[in-house]
Amino acid sequence: MILAAVVALPSLASAGKILLFLVMLSVLIVLHELGHFVLARINRVRVNDFALGMGPTILKRTSPRSGTNYRLNLFPIGGYCAMQGEDGKTNEAHQQREFRAAVVPHAEDNFQAKSPWQRLAIIVAGPLANFAVAFVLMLAIAVGFGTPVATATVGVLQPDMPAQRAGLRPGDTIVSVDGRAVTDGEMLVTTIHSSAGKQLTLGVRRDQTTFSVRVTPVQRKLAGKEVGLIGFAPKQEMHRAGLVAGIADAATGFWTILVMQLAMLLALVTAPAQTFGGLAGPVGIAAVSGQYQDLGWGPYLFLAAQISVSLGIFNLLPIPALDGGRGAFIVAELLRGKPVDPEKEAFVHFAGFAALMLLMVFVTYHDIVRLVAGKGAL
Repeated sequence: MILAAVVALPSLASAGKILLFLVMLSVLIVLHELGHFVLARINRVRVNDFALGMGPTILKRTSPRSGTNYRLNLFPIGGYCAMQGEDGKTNEAHQQREFRAAVVPHAEDNFQAKSPWQRLAIIVAGPLANFAVAFVLMLAIAVGFGTPVATATVGVLQPDMPAQRAGLRPGDTIVSVDGRAVTDGEMLVTTIHSSAGKQLTLGVRRDQTTFSVRVTPVQRKLAGKEVGLIGFAPKQEMHRAGLVAGIADAATGFWTILVMQLAMLLALVTAPAQTFGGLAGPVGIAAVSGQYQDLGWGPYLFLAAQISVSLGIFNLLPIPALDGGRGAFIVAELLRGKPVDPEKEAFVHFAGFAALMLLMVFVTYHDIVRLVAGKGAL
């Protein structure tokens, strides 16, 4: 399966797009780790290693003041922040119990020597850094490129949705709906959102040709509301703003992304059968990334902001392998006055990790199947 997907993506253009996506993802991950790093140093926790990339170290510089090893590793994908008192093998509750049971006192710069509130702040700083990065990206878009305003032109298509099945392509312009002229993108979006289950006749202009297609919007939850969708993102026009207006636009844009992604997370719990098909893992996101790159830097930075918010939300989930799981053990410690019991800790760790692996396998399999079937963007 994986081999087939790789064979299907042989061009240099596709390879360049994938590389650019990996660079973007790595930057977001390193900035996440930088959030941990900054809060650790504020709370006087020793950071043994702060690394860009994974694998063998090719460059290293040790700070004479803090003792931190700054590393550049061979594979420039992601990074990590290793603090004193973290073994990287066991979870938070186990490490805290071992720390308390130690006969030889630990140094005060040990992560485990800090109060639960300090440790919790350091852990959640990573996801919060992702939210801050998303806001900064939205601000950069508003001021440098312009706030995206929807047009009536088709941008990114979503696989297995009415728009793609009807034969619409990126670059097509929708000029009418049921005979009524489309005046702007907002009107088009409003009409489609209010037409779930109702067949629409779209007048489409492609190059110098105009033709009609019929689509029936499917009902989906979007930002907590039931709306009709045909499965495409309208191409955006950028309207640049000044700094003050840009801050307001960035706040609005960030909030919209956050609410939509939380709504998707809620839908996974309340309506999993209808929601799983719309999920995308790293393979699927890389495919969509290629389409966004074709639209320009403004839309691509917008995608980066969306992914940054996703990383923040995902890492806050109370799963032991993630920051949220580590934080959950600390919250339990705050409530109980002592770390979680080993038996309960083992059960929670196993159940959470199994759920995470199952979700990752399912989403990645779904992504690869779509690519092998020729429904991916690359």
